[in-house]
Amino acid sequence: MAEVAKVVVAKPRRFPTSWAVRIGVSAVVLSLTLWLLPTEEVWGALTRLPPLVWLFSLVVFLLGHVVSALKWRLLITEHGEIPVSRVLRAHFAGLVANLCLPGAAGGDVVRAGLAIKNAEDKGRVAVGSLADRVIDTLSVFTLACLGAALSTGGTGTGEVLTRTGGVLALLVVAGAISVAVVQRIPWTGRVKRLVDKLGASLGGLKQRPGALVTCFVLSLSIQAVFVGVNVLLASESGIVVPTAAWFFAWSASKLLAVLPISVGGLGVREASLAALLQPFGAPPARVVAVGLLWQSILFASGLLGGLVLLLLSRSTEKRASSIAPPPVVEEAR
Repeated sequence: MAEVAKVVVAKPRRFPTSWAVRIGVSAVVLSLTLWLLPTEEVWGALTRLPPLVWLFSLVVFLLGHVVSALKWRLLITEHGEIPVSRVLRAHFAGLVANLCLPGAAGGDVVRAGLAIKNAEDKGRVAVGSLADRVIDTLSVFTLACLGAALSTGGTGTGEVLTRTGGVLALLVVAGAISVAVVQRIPWTGRVKRLVDKLGASLGGLKQRPGALVTCFVLSLSIQAVFVGVNVLLASESGIVVPTAAWFFAWSASKLLAVLPISVGGLGVREASLAALLQPFGAPPARVVAVGLLWQSILFASGLLGGLVLLLLSRSTEKRASSIAPPPVVEEAR
């Protein structure tokens, strides 16, 4: 926990305007969504879930992130220079940071910052972390496309295709804006040297296609398992829709939640998930409840990770103090 604080809070700053905007968007979207839906149905779906099912979902989520951390290690190291323990601590520190930093990028920055401390090639860690984010996004996009292709053929096909097009349009616009911003950055001086170093690290990553393919397959498997957890939560909440529809809607809503317009996708994820599953006959109130249950798992994992990091940091401090060299006593003359 102390490590997270060092990376996240380097110096006192005033509260960023972007945070206020994202918090406002999450609050407005979530409040409006709950206001438009029957509250008793949302609450009923939330309380219907057996505690053991929620606990099982949390355990699966945590195990998925253990595999995700090992996947990330494949990209930031070539010969295992960074220990697994350090990678796991850095990865779960990123999950903790996602609780207080808007968007997934904030957690990525914290994760990479902690891993860089033990890395000989810091550029490789930076490029590998970026590649890991791109691979995860590509795997979620792949699942969304597969789900859309397999779920179109029954009722609501036109609506599914229309909404898929809308999701793709938003992602294209976001990508175009990002490219335009990057092109306007003046790459000179120290910044240019940093970009050149990152480019060299990227060239090294290109020489390891096997690692890239392995990481993509692992990412695809992890995201598919997460979709399966949401299907389980939905079935316990009384939602009966094709599994392919969940692959499409959950993946598409996750892509929308990554856009930097809300705090960790809160509100945006639930609203988009309900809208995307409505053509398949899913009750919006219950879908929003499932989204909130999934959100509770995200927050619980972050809090649990923070507790573990706090205990580990205290244990490390105690070990360091116990092996401190004894004070030097001058001999009497």
